[in-house]
Amino acid sequence: MVPLCIHIGILIAAFLSNHVEGKRDPILYCGACRALVDELLYEIRKVNPKKTVEVGSFRISPDGTQEKTKVPFAKSEQYLTEVLEQICEKMDDYGLYADPETQEKSYKRFAPRDNEEFGSLDFKNFQFNPDESGSLKFACERVVEEHEDEIFSLIAHETDNLADKLCAEEAGLCKEVAHSEL
Repeated sequence: MVPLCIHIGILIAAFLSNHVEGKRDPILYCGACRALVDELLYEIRKVNPKKTVEVGSFRISPDGTQEKTKVPFAKSEQYLTEVLEQICEKMDDYGLYADPETQEKSYKRFAPRDNEEFGSLDFKNFQFNPDESGSLKFACERVVEEHEDEIFSLIAHETDNLADKLCAEEAGLCKEVAHSEL
């Protein structure tokens, strides 16, 4: 017979884990998702569009051949998996930004990429907090972990407005948060 205190402990742990799971910061998770899409699209654009990779199934047809097709390398599961493993490291280049007119908060990239110029970015509207970049990175990792299949599918189908499709429609992370420029 299991002691009553163990049963109570398990129930409390289950309740707390469900309770904590439901308290996601909508600005943080929407920002992480949109930043993830921004970085992913940037990485895809860097790959030569003519570069392809052969993919196929493990099934062998009755005539003894395997079905293989060529897909753009940048949209292959192999490439996307590699990119997704590293992408959340780039969340350090984003900060919480408060729009000076509306005071709406969203995450924006403040660090320029290679050979990229930033226009007139007003740093006084950013709220830099070292703990927040860690939180954004963690949120990004959760989005990748929970929605990897949707990411692959949307990219394979060359979906327009990838950030809106993934972050609002598929993942439901940006429902209460206004559309940001990411």
